[in-house]
Amino acid sequence: MSATAVRADCTADRAGTLTFDLTDLTDLTDPALAPAPAPVLLLRRRGAAGRKPGGTVRIPLSRSGPGRLRAVLPAAAELPEGRWDAYVEEPGPDSSEPAETVVEPGLRDLRALVDRCPDSGALSVSTRIPYPTLDGRLAVRCWVRAPHAEAGAVVPGPSGMTAEGVLYGVEAGEEAVVEARLPGEPTRVHRFPLAAPDGPSGGFVFTLPFAELVTGPVREEQLWQLWLVPAEGARGIRISRILDDVWSRNKSFVYPARPAADGVLATPCYTADNDLCVRLAPGPADR
Repeated sequence: MSATAVRADCTADRAGTLTFDLTDLTDLTDPALAPAPAPVLLLRRRGAAGRKPGGTVRIPLSRSGPGRLRAVLPAAAELPEGRWDAYVEEPGPDSSEPAETVVEPGLRDLRALVDRCPDSGALSVSTRIPYPTLDGRLAVRCWVRAPHAEAGAVVPGPSGMTAEGVLYGVEAGEEAVVEARLPGEPTRVHRFPLAAPDGPSGGFVFTLPFAELVTGPVREEQLWQLWLVPAEGARGIRISRILDDVWSRNKSFVYPARPAADGVLATPCYTADNDLCVRLAPGPADR
């Protein structure tokens, strides 16, 4: 492997196929070198899941030009939800262990992912977004949701928020609600009815008054998760925003804080995994 870092340019199409064009691989494509087993692009699921069956995906690399190799991950290829780190794997000499080289991110053309609108009858929704990690590596964030509640516009008001979205894979009945849940405290659940929007099939709208989340002193930050429950007794569906090119919204989508009670501020927010929440935190009583 070349001492120069391996870099990959990434392109996505609307169907979800990802194309990786790797550069700085001159030693792998030099015709003067003796033939050797071809390297592959390796995607390994982060965490303990990467060591289990199915936690590694190997994608063949083919020559696409001088010093360049290409790998294609088809939209139909199975890739479970999670974060997948990219490597180039070369077979080791004399049947020794294969060598792995970290892949760095190059240009990323993700325009086709912006404002994706799957068919309203889709039973599941999946998204794959190549992104640069904090330490400069290339990774792919993958979501697979069945069913899925896609968040749309979020509008904070003086004392609450209104949010809209689209539901895939299931229909919302007359008793559908949005639940605000506080992790670790199963008895603290607040329900808010849905309203029918003038938008696409499967659309939903709800209004959440911040004061209803404050049932006692708020001495430290509380992160209330938002779930859509399509019918009485049905399983909740996490409300998230994944159908575009933003792999982590927690710092790029910032909403203003509003007073929820004396000394308590409420803020709509997204997690690093793009799940919609409401954050309660102690704040000045005069805000």
